[in-house]
Amino acid sequence: MSAEAHALNLLPVVTLLGAAVIAVPIFRRLGLGSVLGYLAAGVIIGPFGLKAVAHPESALQIAELGVVMFLFIIGLEMRPSKLWSLRRQIFGLGLLQVGLCALLLTAVGFFTGYPPAQSFVAGAGFVMTSTAIVMQMLEERKQMHTPNGQRMVSILLFEDLTIVPLLMAVSFLATLARGQAQTSGMDMTSMDWAAIGIALACLGGMVLAGRYLLNPLFRVLANAQAREVMTAAALLVVLGSAWLMQVVGLSMAMGAFLAGVLLSESHFRHQLEADIEPFRGILLGLFFLAVGMSLDLSVVAANWQMIAFYVLAYMIVKAVVIYLVARLMKSPHAVAMERAVLMAQGGEFAFVLFTAAFAEGIITAEQNALLTAIIILSMALTPLALIVMKYLTPKPVISDEGLEGPNGLNANVLIIGFGRMGQIASQLLMSRGFKVSTLDNDVEMIETASEYNFKVYYGDGTRLDILHAAGAHEAQAVLVCVDKPDEALKIVELMKSEFPLTPVLARAFDRHHALKLIQAGADYQIRETFESALILGQKTLEVLGVSPEDISEITDNTRERDQSRLDLELAAGPEAGKAYFNGKAPRFYLRREAGDSPTNPD
Repeated sequence: MSAEAHALNLLPVVTLLGAAVIAVPIFRRLGLGSVLGYLAAGVIIGPFGLKAVAHPESALQIAELGVVMFLFIIGLEMRPSKLWSLRRQIFGLGLLQVGLCALLLTAVGFFTGYPPAQSFVAGAGFVMTSTAIVMQMLEERKQMHTPNGQRMVSILLFEDLTIVPLLMAVSFLATLARGQAQTSGMDMTSMDWAAIGIALACLGGMVLAGRYLLNPLFRVLANAQAREVMTAAALLVVLGSAWLMQVVGLSMAMGAFLAGVLLSESHFRHQLEADIEPFRGILLGLFFLAVGMSLDLSVVAANWQMIAFYVLAYMIVKAVVIYLVARLMKSPHAVAMERAVLMAQGGEFAFVLFTAAFAEGIITAEQNALLTAIIILSMALTPLALIVMKYLTPKPVISDEGLEGPNGLNANVLIIGFGRMGQIASQLLMSRGFKVSTLDNDVEMIETASEYNFKVYYGDGTRLDILHAAGAHEAQAVLVCVDKPDEALKIVELMKSEFPLTPVLARAFDRHHALKLIQAGADYQIRETFESALILGQKTLEVLGVSPEDISEITDNTRERDQSRLDLELAAGPEAGKAYFNGKAPRFYLRREAGDSPTNPD
């Protein structure tokens, strides 16, 4: 048998990886996000594009594991106590949003001429938001653990739970369509109570296994000191729980999420997360690629007007409902708007519902393709809709209502910026009896400080009138402790221009920022991590057994070399100081024990 017969066809794999590697950085560079990059790459290489990958459905089946693993990692972050605290959001906010969306989206199909059963399937499919897209975008925007992010996660969890009753509803509608409602459709005994009992028993079994079996199992594996076996066990837990839920008719993602919650208080939680993370990232990207490849461009071209109408109609109706529900639950306008736009698309579980409806004869093959295209296009439009919202929505105006601004302040020291550095510096000054005035434009910071009986005045330190009102012209020293480099530089320039005799001491973000502050006239600047890094290095040398005298000498030499480098960079530019970092500069030799060779601490 020839070698070719045993060779793997790696071209589809190489194509998928190449498309992701090329498309995602480009789309992120353009500010469009990685999700849209994956979707666009999938469309281009799919069977309806360049035909580089002929069978996207096989890739989609594997890629769905990415969503499963994503939910497992989310579950690891959700301790049972935290999940219990979200119960009202899951079953209150989630039920209200899903119920209203299902009702109104079904009405869209019904009032545009489709039978009730088909309208319900189309509307209910669009109700279920894409867990993968929302989770990915929350992660990219660093909003996963914000209150708004937690509410969206709660709604997504409830939507995952609704897949079971929706599939049961499809079977019931199919029975009605066959004209058997009179004999069995409304008979409660026709429900598969055995299947429901098995599903509940599996859920109970998973809870018991999570509480009493998984921790001892991972403890044994950890003692075996076999990293690959721990990784295999982590995959076994995720895929095993997903498979078990799938067998009993529940959502795979829901099973993985539950497994994550059960292991959230385990000592091995961080190890499990580290083992799963690489698989999760790759498979989730593959999922978006497969969704893009599944978009039948010929169906879109032949029915583009109808598809465009329903995509816009469904997204607008769903967004309006989400916004109104959020406002009803007392969310601010900006938060409600962001949630509405982010969750306005259809989701991947709609494909499962449409497939079941097609198998039951409720929708035709052509309608299945149309509905699938509507869902995929709505998913692709979500990142674009967020970008449009960002540019159209005015930036929130910080309200200073109830906050006291500076007015004729008189203190020995004016501190501008009451973050971490400003708070610590103020303690030293006040402990010596100096009068300190503090200025900040962060409303939340001011309110937090007031809870500790500390007075912080509201004001923008980059404005000359505010500096005058804050007493900068009379202060013996001004500390610039803001955390935005551009603002700090502007304050220093303004201070030295208007009050040149007032000493200005500033917080620098990094070496480049420090050089700019010196050039602007700052009397003293300190890089925010420099001294703490020196202390950390000193402690490390102490742990390694270096004598206190050598530690002190090393520290002094490091400071001296850093200052020499800074002076050289001020005189000849940033590139001139490289020699002091890579060891080419004059060396600072340390005192060593007899017989040791001198060492350069670079």
